[in-house]
Amino acid sequence: MYDQATTARLPAYTRNKLVTLARIKGKTKSDIIKEAIEVYYEREENDLDSFTVGEPFFGNYGSGESDRATTYKDRIKQKLSEKRP
Repeated sequence: MYDQATTARLPAYTRNKLVTLARIKGKTKSDIIKEAIEVYYEREENDLDSFTVGEPFFGNYGSGESDRATTYKDRIKQKLSEKRP
């Protein structure tokens, strides 16, 4: 996999923090940024539950039948009776 460069505009004080941290840790600025993104992503990923992830899709796909929740027993009985010889 090829690495791709990404540009981000940082305020001077944030860039100074990045440079200082990289110097103290003996790492490159890129390494510090990559680690920070991984930590942030893991934290956000843990905060997401399945409802939050699926919420934009709820109600977008349906059968068009508004009474399916109340008539399911009748539909099951009908399907079972159709299977009988």
